[in-house]
Amino acid sequence: MPTSRHQEARRVLAARPDLAAIFQLIPAGASVLDLGCGNGDLLFLLRAEKKVGGQGIELDQANILACVAAGVPVLHGNLDEGLRDFPDGAFEYVVLSRTLQAVARPDRLLAEMSRVGRRLLISYINLGHWRARWQLLTGGRMPVTPDLPYQWYDTPNIHLGTILDFRHLCRAQGLAIIRELPMAGSHFLLARRWPNLFAATCVFELERAD
Repeated sequence: MPTSRHQEARRVLAARPDLAAIFQLIPAGASVLDLGCGNGDLLFLLRAEKKVGGQGIELDQANILACVAAGVPVLHGNLDEGLRDFPDGAFEYVVLSRTLQAVARPDRLLAEMSRVGRRLLISYINLGHWRARWQLLTGGRMPVTPDLPYQWYDTPNIHLGTILDFRHLCRAQGLAIIRELPMAGSHFLLARRWPNLFAATCVFELERAD
């Protein structure tokens, strides 16, 4: 019988298609580092249902306490300070969901992720989505969308970009894109053809090109 914590984690994944996709991509028994793990919903389900060896890193104290209460291993850490506590190749998968745009140096964090993990799973918010473009075109103001719900002056997002920008960064970092999964709801078929225009968020699976 699933616990209330299990049911709540399942509800979160049902509301976050990018997290649900990441969950499906991680095989049973894998070792996983979840960066900016929040209250631990993804790791909780991975540990409960796939028996992964999971570790989270989180900055917010309330989220850390929620992880501890759920039995999710978590370390307090600031992603802007890198991953120096972990040796090379320590994990099979390193996860980063909707967080890359909020760190000071996305390029440096990607380099650290590829150092400690064999595969990277990243969900990336796309500023090139048609809804954001339309708001800029017609209103002349920074867009506010379901995936970018903040005003320009109170947003934690400091490095917004498009899917094309992210692909370029991956090439510059020597990362090969193994898989792209556009998250687009009813525009899924259009997003498969034109993800930079129709995918609000995209999940990328990456590995070192060399």
